[in-house]
Amino acid sequence: MSFWRHYLFIVCFIGIAGALSVRVVYLGVTERDFLQEEGDKRSIYEKRLPAMRGMIYDRNGEALAVSTPVFAVAVNPLQFDANSVALQQLSKILDLDVESLRTLLSNNAHRGYLYLKRHVSWEHMDAIRELRLAHLTLEPEYRRYYPAGESSAHVVGLTDIDDMGLEGIELTFENSLRGEAGSKTVLRDREGRIVDDLDYGRAPRFGSDLHLSIDSRLQYIAYRELKSAVVGHGAKSGSLIMVDVKTGEILALVNQPSFNPNGPINQREPTRNRVVTDFYDPGSTIKPFTAMAALESGRYQSETMIETSPGYFWVDSKMIQDPVNLNTITLAEAIQKSSQVAIAKVALDLPRDAVFDVLQRSGLGDYVGTGLPGEVTGLFSNVGMQSRVSRTAMAYGYGFTVTPLQLASAYVALAGHGSRLPLSILKQDRVPEPQQVFDAEDAREVIAMMERVTQQGGTATNADIDDYRVAGKTGTARVLENGRYNDERHVAWFAGLAPVSDPRIVMVVLVNEPNTDRASGGKVAAPVFGRVAAHSLRLLGVRPDNMLNDPLPMDSVLAGSSL
Repeated sequence: MSFWRHYLFIVCFIGIAGALSVRVVYLGVTERDFLQEEGDKRSIYEKRLPAMRGMIYDRNGEALAVSTPVFAVAVNPLQFDANSVALQQLSKILDLDVESLRTLLSNNAHRGYLYLKRHVSWEHMDAIRELRLAHLTLEPEYRRYYPAGESSAHVVGLTDIDDMGLEGIELTFENSLRGEAGSKTVLRDREGRIVDDLDYGRAPRFGSDLHLSIDSRLQYIAYRELKSAVVGHGAKSGSLIMVDVKTGEILALVNQPSFNPNGPINQREPTRNRVVTDFYDPGSTIKPFTAMAALESGRYQSETMIETSPGYFWVDSKMIQDPVNLNTITLAEAIQKSSQVAIAKVALDLPRDAVFDVLQRSGLGDYVGTGLPGEVTGLFSNVGMQSRVSRTAMAYGYGFTVTPLQLASAYVALAGHGSRLPLSILKQDRVPEPQQVFDAEDAREVIAMMERVTQQGGTATNADIDDYRVAGKTGTARVLENGRYNDERHVAWFAGLAPVSDPRIVMVVLVNEPNTDRASGGKVAAPVFGRVAAHSLRLLGVRPDNMLNDPLPMDSVLAGSSL
């Protein structure tokens, strides 16, 4: 009996071996391609090669945004199984709590791919590799770094963890900065490690570099002085923009509060670029344009007399008043002393849409078109101009709103002697074609009136600069709250240009709701202009035009002898 069992076992064994051999031969011949493909899926795969994002430079070639190579640590939770010692070592290198790491792996055990940590530095890469953990990979990627930090944050913007633009220039020019990822085919072992590069599919195409119009030196000065003013006056926020009158290039653009673009994402709250997104009543900064409308009418010159006594008057049911009775003053003095009564009387004496037309030609109500994200136009319309109250309100800067960017663009038209230039945040290879919107002589006359504002007796003596002649206009606008203007909350403005003899820069400074008894534009915003402009003009190498600190007489300026 045992003899037959022995032979039966041998026969069965040979039969099974033969069947397996036949099956192997069958699969090797008829299913070879399929089996090869399935095997390749488990050992050969296409690896993404990230593209480095284009760099962002200022106008002088200083780096404002660069990309640095880093790594992402990823695992396959379905197969990753590290012992306690290795997991503790890994958590220490990644600066993660070991229990949190265990929980993360446990909660994602059903997934085939999981990031443990992104943007891991090269210093940690070798330490992680020495652990030789199966089914753990180090994926190359890039992290954005911003050398200028807070000072240029609102202009340059930032990217997310996947290196995609979120704000500022990074968002506006995402398509050109981003580039295109490449790929290669690699061979992995059974533990998921790359053992060989089989083929390079395509090389990554790096993003294009950008050169901004911003000057980092002027940007930092503006950032420092604006921050000092906002903090010193306990204000809610502040904005400043400086433009090159000759080219329309934005030389500096800052906001307060700012943020650190290199910091954690949860600390990047005040990312809104208030220069382009927030709009306010411009207040008395509009009065020079009312003076322009007066000159264009032919009814007024700079020395035309206007009666303001007794310091107030009624327009229908609205009383308009000055802080003091200025008696009889000229149009130039009305700008110098910022007389509401004089400007209102001028507005009522002009054709109905005269002031609106001048403001519209200056660019208010239009998109400036810098490309900075979030740009708005404010609220600007001639609806209601049949109302005498609306006409007078518009003449001294109420009843409509502007952004600091729009106001700067309008002042560039004045500083350019009536030539309106498009503003640009990119460095320009050539000066764009200007549009003549005001008569050059009228613009010079308005600038001469504005120069008196920074002289003795004007509302902005704090904007005066040694060696340079300055022209500008203050504004102290009440904040609109629940449909009514609040007499306790104000926005302090100063908009100006320098040097008067040959304007090079226009600057608009806004300090929102300063918490101080002296909340006027002349006390809060004008000093910022003075300090920033003094440093900036010297850094730009602008020739002083006020060496004697004695401005030329009005009629000499109007004759153009000093221009």
